[in-house]
Amino acid sequence: MSEEFIQLDMLHESESRIKEITALYKAAFAGEPWHDDWSDEVQLTEYMKEVSLGYNALNFGLVAGGKLVAVSLGRLSHWWEGTNYIIEEFCVSKDLQGQGAGTRFMKMIEDEVRKRDVAGVFLQTDNDKPSYKFYQKNGFTNLSSHVSMFKKV
Repeated sequence: MSEEFIQLDMLHESESRIKEITALYKAAFAGEPWHDDWSDEVQLTEYMKEVSLGYNALNFGLVAGGKLVAVSLGRLSHWWEGTNYIIEEFCVSKDLQGQGAGTRFMKMIEDEVRKRDVAGVFLQTDNDKPSYKFYQKNGFTNLSSHVSMFKKV
């Protein structure tokens, strides 16, 4: 099946494409091991807007057989060390996980951001989920001094 790498311009994507993106994301994180409950469609839609429409947004998709099968939602961030592509959300259709589609998609993303003179790609994931090993396999390393923090209010 042929694949097409596309840049997603969320400001100008059609309503059907945005629904396709949210459906792919929801399905990818609904089951094992995540069990994310995105039953609140308004909450999901607002979240997708937050991660894909910000300043310097840069979003990509992978289309196979005319269907969106993977997305990377993120933004460019300028830092003293150089410009980075910050991936806020990355997912691959459950049907294609473990078949190399994610690795091919990540390579396409790296090739594209390299053309934009990006110094690196940054993302966060849980170290107890399969995505952790996927990212390691694709050359990502732990930032030992980086810590994510949260406080419930």
